[in-house]
Amino acid sequence: QAVMAHAASSAIGSKLPGATHESCIYLDYNATTPIEPKVAEDMAPFLFEHFGNPSSGHAFARPCAEAVRKARSQVAAMLGCDAEEVLFCSCGSEADNHAIRGACALARANGTSVPHVVSTAIEHPAILECLSAYAARGECVYDLAPVNEEGMVDPDAVAALVTPDTCLVSVMHANNETGAIQPVAAVAEAARAAKAGVLVHTDAAQSCGKIPVKPRELKADLCTVVGHKFGAPKGVAALYIRDGIELPNMLWGGGQESGRRAGTENVLHLVGMGSASALVEADQAALTAHMLALRDRLEVGLRAAIGEERCSINGPATQRLPNTSSFAIIGLRAADLLAELADEVAASAGAACHSGGGPRVSGVLAAMGTDTEKALGTLRLSVGRHTSEDDVDRAIQLIAATAAKHIA
Repeated sequence: QAVMAHAASSAIGSKLPGATHESCIYLDYNATTPIEPKVAEDMAPFLFEHFGNPSSGHAFARPCAEAVRKARSQVAAMLGCDAEEVLFCSCGSEADNHAIRGACALARANGTSVPHVVSTAIEHPAILECLSAYAARGECVYDLAPVNEEGMVDPDAVAALVTPDTCLVSVMHANNETGAIQPVAAVAEAARAAKAGVLVHTDAAQSCGKIPVKPRELKADLCTVVGHKFGAPKGVAALYIRDGIELPNMLWGGGQESGRRAGTENVLHLVGMGSASALVEADQAALTAHMLALRDRLEVGLRAAIGEERCSINGPATQRLPNTSSFAIIGLRAADLLAELADEVAASAGAACHSGGGPRVSGVLAAMGTDTEKALGTLRLSVGRHTSEDDVDRAIQLIAATAAKHIA
């Protein structure tokens, strides 16, 4: 009965237990997702019963080693790749950093004195700050391709920045603020036309679980996915590395991760990521449709309640994640509105990974050329597996009523 109850509560549209879920509407799925009850159920035996070191050979270790193998296969099935192409790590930032560092080290080993990287102006800080730090140390140089007013990258603009020393092109799959889905496959083709064999990386942290993420279809050599964005715990991620690419080791020590990343495996979290991957693979079409319907309901309702003339969407109309709305309300500061609603509606005024301090224009909206008033009035609203129509309708009422008090 407990197993059935857990499975039912992972159903699309089901309500999660807990007092906070009763009092506050969660519209911040792009910041993080709850651990799915089915995922927690699969993880539970590895809290106490199965605690062995997967590298040992005895009875306590064997279930853990098998669990790691199963998790790798589940992530690979979700990505449509071979299990040997999945490198487990601790977070998306680690995976992104390794893609950059590894590509640059590979280029230096092949005779490029100062490797060159091409990325975009709307990447996550895990990309942009890594590039900045490496460039400051003289380990690489880089260029950032611009985006248009909808936050979309032009593949030809990326290719125009490729030089003979370019070792890596990194373009995110979907933006964490606007949801804009980038033409990664077209970027890869254009970049390789400019330089044959250049490596292509895509950060798919935000898209995984919302739309299919298949690195081979994206023509990517490297691809980052992050567990806590699709129902797994925080602290676990993976980097897809296409077969045949030999990046330098991430960490040296034991032989874990085929010698590429030393350190005893975090079996508990790997089981969670594998289980969440299986859920995504099983439910992808239905989950995408569920999120799209609720996001559109939210946008239509807010426009009607607040007034069309005061509302607009940042990003493309259709080429964006089905769950994400970068919703601008002209005449107020989103940070003030969300502060007043903090116990009733959970949402973001910017990307949660790097928000803080006083009001400021996000780097993504600035790169899009969004005017300051519109940018400061922008809410990032993101629905997910457990969002319901009732959640959306109540959020519309609360946001609209609070906006009416704040609009100048």
